[in-house]
Parts: sequence; C-alpha cells; structure tokens
Amino acid sequence: MAKTFIGIDLGGTKILGARVNQAEVFAREYLYLPKDNGDENVVINLIIDVISKLMDETVQGIGIGLPSIVDSEEGIVYDVQNIPSWKEVHLVKHLEKHFSVPIYMNNDANCYALGEAYFGQGIECDFFVGLTIGTGLGAGIIYNQKLIDGSSGASGEFGILPYNGKTLEDYCSGQFFENEYEKSGYVMAQLAEQGDEEALKAFREFGFHLGNAIKIIMSTVDPQRITIGGSVAQSRKYYEAQMNETIKSFPYGRSVENIQIAFSDTNNMGMLGAASLCFKSGIINV
Repeated sequence: MAKTFIGIDLGGTKILGARVNQAEVFAREYLYLPKDNGDENVVINLIIDVISKLMDETVQGIGIGLPSIVDSEEGIVYDVQNIPSWKEVHLVKHLEKHFSVPIYMNNDANCYALGEAYFGQGIECDFFVGLTIGTGLGAGIIYNQKLIDGSSGASGEFGILPYNGKTLEDYCSGQFFENEYEKSGYVMAQLAEQGDEEALKAFREFGFHLGNAIKIIMSTVDPQRITIGGSVAQSRKYYEAQMNETIKSFPYGRSVENIQIAFSDTNNMGMLGAASLCFKSGIINV
C-alpha cells in the first residue's frame, strides 16, 4: 500500500488540500473561507474538515503552508493578514487533537519552492530559488531538495528589500498594478489580451522591475535556476521579454549566461509543497 502525505495550502479565499506521494496526486479537496471569519476557530475547523476528507490509512504526515510568519519548530503561526483573528495560533497543537500523524508547517512561499523541488521546475536542479508572484512577492531557497529556512525562518524574504523608495514587493507583485494603475493584475491581463496600450506598457514596466529583482537574487544568492509561479506568472507573455532584457544588464556576463529562468506549470504547487514538508522532515524514507 502506497505511503502518502497530505498537503494543505491556506490561501486568501480558500483552503486547498491534496493527498500525494512523491510522484502522484491521489485526491484533492477544497473549502472556501467565509467572509466573516472573526473567530480563529472557524478557519481551524475548516482545515480539520479538509484534512479529514483526505485522511486514510496510508497517510504518514501532514504539511501546511500558511501566508504569514511561521514558527515551524513550535507549530505557531503569527499575524495572518487575511484572517484578522489569527494573531498567534498554536495550529499544530489544535490539529494534534484530531490527527495522530506528524504535522509540519511553513510559510506558503517556502512551500511553493519546495513543491517545485519535488514536483516541478526544480527537479534535478541542486540549487534554485522559487519566486511566487501574486498579491505579494514570496520566495524560498532550495539546496539539494532541502529548504533553507535561515536562523528564524525568514530566509528568502526578498519582497521586503528596499527598492525605488518602497520595497520589491510594491513593484514585483499584483500590488504594482493596484498602486500605479488602480486596477488588479487580473484586469490588467484581460486588457493586455485585448491589446490595450496602457496595460501592455504596465506589464513592460512590471517586467523591468521583476528583472531588477532577479538581478538582486543573482547577486546575493547566485542560484542555478529561478522558478516563477503564482497568479501574475500566468501573464508572462506580456512581461517576459522586458524581464529578460533587464537581466542582461547584470554586470557579470557569465552569470547572465548561466542563470536559468523557468515558469511553473501548475497552479497547485503550494499544496504539493506543503506535503513536501513531510519529505524534507525525514519522517519516512521517500
């Protein structure tokens, strides 16, 4: 009987879950978050519901990706922006009352990167950075299929770096379109598809800023590959050329020749990466 793991991705509007092994997805579940989730237990119970629907006798562990600061050692999540009541939630302790398998947690961007290591563009790549671009800019650093957490779990937080009077996240995520054009990235992509000149210009500007972010990563981390996922990544055809052109101005030509830029081929890498937390934690040989 195949040994499997459950991955949970807590997003801004819904909870995604899957039961997987290292090569295959066996089942998927999801629940939408209520608009009014003032009581922290409301979302905890929804997570329990999703896990319960996926749980069977093959499950060896549970991994959870969360859009916030996570103490992965203690199983605590802090200050989840889309769940105002989640200031300090001892999530693992809550879940251990219902499930008897090991439970692991980490930041959702770290989970995205780890998912790429096992299921996506990071396979057979020893050293890469996974960038997830959506409402915000998140990143995870992977070395030999291991997530580099850093001393306090904040490794790879490139989005908070100062840039152009603000931060990289202000210019390299959906916030750029909201701040500069007062439209969502989704709306701007629709306009670009219709040939709208302002939208096409906005995406070229976005590509310029993202190229600069990649140059910062090249100079500080020097990975073999950078993988890009998230909702804004789906609009790559409108900004990829400008992004690549900007990368060419990096001062070390050999680095420009060697860097590999890859785009994710699935929208579900967050929950797959959450399951991968179980792989990297060594609870079983996989």
